Amino acid sequence: MPRRHDHELDTRTRRLLRSLIAQYLVDGEPVGSRTLSRSSGLDVSPATIRNIMADLEEAGLVASPHTSAGRIPTPRGLRLFVDSLIELQPLPHEEMARLQRELPPGQASTRDLLGNASTLLSAMTHFAGVVTVPRQADFPLRHIDFVPLPDARVLVILVFSDNQVQNRVVQLAKLLDGRELEQAANYINTHFAGLRVDDIRAHLLAELRAAGSELNRLVASATELATASFAPQAGGDEVLVSGQTNLMGYAELADLQRLRELFEAFQQKNELLQLMEVCARAPGVRLFIGEESGFAALDGCSVVTASYGVQGRVLGAVGVIGPTRMAYERVIPVVQATAGLLSDALNRAATAL
Repeated sequence: MPRRHDHELDTRTRRLLRSLIAQYLVDGEPVGSRTLSRSSGLDVSPATIRNIMADLEEAGLVASPHTSAGRIPTPRGLRLFVDSLIELQPLPHEEMARLQRELPPGQASTRDLLGNASTLLSAMTHFAGVVTVPRQADFPLRHIDFVPLPDARVLVILVFSDNQVQNRVVQLAKLLDGRELEQAANYINTHFAGLRVDDIRAHLLAELRAAGSELNRLVASATELATASFAPQAGGDEVLVSGQTNLMGYAELADLQRLRELFEAFQQKNELLQLMEVCARAPGVRLFIGEESGFAALDGCSVVTASYGVQGRVLGAVGVIGPTRMAYERVIPVVQATAGLLSDALNRAATAL
């Protein structure tokens, strides 16, 4: 029999597939024809259901484990379920209230906020919570100070819109005294507070080219200090992971080799960060089931993410990693709401400048 495309499934077949997947997601066991006959609400015989299941198996949407006459959904079947069969519900009031309570705006720093989000996602879903931490330079600058040090070195104190404070020591080509450093700091704070450091540096370079002689010295000093102070820092983006050990409790991930590869991915974080960066570049919720992620360590997992940002600029992504057998209709709204609350908190901090 030729394979039918997923969109060609008739209403009865789609209803049976939805019932099978919903039952499997609850108990993790292969679903038999008699169980489907009762749970689907359709007035059809077990023999008819067996025929439909055989068609779905040939289409690659369900599979028969060797030890059972029942069937389980394949990753392709789960993809169809998530894309067109799932019925998402709004996040229950109690869970939204918990997120709002534990992710309030005005926390000490963005890193604290993101760390709380990772922990909270893990606690609410019982999976691993993941959150990318953007470069500090992606946040607007609130204030800058320069403190002279010996040998033409300067201590730079950067305060960002998310209340994060960074101290950097930079080496200048020539010595600047305390008054010159104070003038340069005042100039930057007066004209450029509220901009990202890359934008400040670009503005200063443009002003240096256009400035008259009376401003050249001040702008030149400010430009030299900004160029040294705002140079990219080693390390780049990070990803925070919470609740990895939760995954040890799921039978689907109980294979020791699979767990070892998964935990190595959590430890090294390089591949995980690449995946999260891909997710951050797309608006809304992203979902990878099994091999769709492209990383072997996550072949037995599903990854649900949503991007967050500030003032229209995407900064990163939040999400969860768990077994492919997860309650997608509940997990997706949790991830989506968490991303929205993170964006709200960061936008409030930015508008407080």
